[in-house]
Amino acid sequence: MTTQSFPVTELVAARRPTRKDAARNYDALLAAAREAFAEHGAEAALEDIARRAGVGIGTLYRNFPTRRHLFETVYADEVNALCRLAVEVADREPWEALTVWLDRFAGYMVTKRAVREALDGESEVFAACRESMFAAGGPLFTRAQEAGEVRRDMEFGDLLRMVSGIMATAFEDEAQRDRVLGIALDGVRKHPGA
Repeated sequence: MTTQSFPVTELVAARRPTRKDAARNYDALLAAAREAFAEHGAEAALEDIARRAGVGIGTLYRNFPTRRHLFETVYADEVNALCRLAVEVADREPWEALTVWLDRFAGYMVTKRAVREALDGESEVFAACRESMFAAGGPLFTRAQEAGEVRRDMEFGDLLRMVSGIMATAFEDEAQRDRVLGIALDGVRKHPGA
């Protein structure tokens, strides 16, 4: 499996500038937007994002002409990172590969929640992202299931919904989040003799 096989990879590559300085600004804006959306949700101020990235507001608008364009690009970039991670962990033991990917998926849910508030689910970017996410994570899930590590009475979509539901909850801290996610994943794992 290569990262080129995911529709979202092509979408992200097409939007990123090729000039080194412009690409650096673009990447800084994406990182700043991701951080701002995680802290303030969809209402994060564009001026704050530009400031965090160390660029002027004009640079932000040159890269992302509309607020929607910025939201879609941040979302697609997050999914692209999930796709790359699926390829990176594919050679690990099946359960380890799946749980490493799911941990990153849980982190992605924070950005998704903020971005989803601002975009409708009919976006063509969402369709490419969903397709890519299933193409990336689905084989990890199937491999873990075939290795006898994951329950047979569930599907990959069930697992993503479960993790998404957990991540929609407010936690006291990351340790509590990790503990709750670990308990849920323990229910996903097929235990010897079960």
